[in-house]
Amino acid sequence: MTKTFNIPVTILSMGFGRNMRAVPRRIEFEGKAIDFIDCGLCTTIRRGSALAQIMSMSDGINTFRLRSDNRGGSWTLLSVS
Repeated sequence: MTKTFNIPVTILSMGFGRNMRAVPRRIEFEGKAIDFIDCGLCTTIRRGSALAQIMSMSDGINTFRLRSDNRGGSWTLLSVS
């Protein structure tokens, strides 16, 4: 079952994925630290001059979909399945 959110999350740790793309390795969600073990699909969306990056991350149990504003500071949790 997929739970939909649209809430900002705090990134506790960043790492690098393929092609040296910055990806979150640990986030804080509902007072808990979530460690990601795998980065799934990742895409970049353009709206006018604004870019956003959407990626799916897995902690081994759940899949988290995150959106970055591509300015380096704001990450939003879109859904957990």
